[in-house]
Amino acid sequence: MSSRRTEEAVAQAVPLRSGGGAGSADPLAGELRRAGLLPLLVLHFLADGPSYGGALMERIETLSRGLIGVNPNTMYPLLRRLEADGLVAGEWEHPERRSRRFYGLTDAGEAERTRLGESVGPRLDAVADALADIKTTLGV
Repeated sequence: MSSRRTEEAVAQAVPLRSGGGAGSADPLAGELRRAGLLPLLVLHFLADGPSYGGALMERIETLSRGLIGVNPNTMYPLLRRLEADGLVAGEWEHPERRSRRFYGLTDAGEAERTRLGESVGPRLDAVADALADIKTTLGV
């Protein structure tokens, strides 16, 4: 891939903005988060079965090898928004104590997962291609 094509791919995939945004100082991860990666990951993991916020945060951090760290101040408002939008349904593990809230994917959530996958997938490809080109150019 030419260096010009690499620059274009990076520009399309990760426009640099001050502050990184969306809870990340890394422009690569921040742009993907703004593109809907975090809701996509949550909906994807919930397709495997019900889960709670802490477990979802751990799965995202493990999958991303630490690139995407999600804190409770990001995860729980996201889960509440997804629930309010009808994309997930939540139930308390012990309703009388309100211990952990488990979330499951709804039919609308499955449709949104598909839509987000189609939207975020090309951005992930562009970032992966750009990083591969950078590694090749640098010989590392």
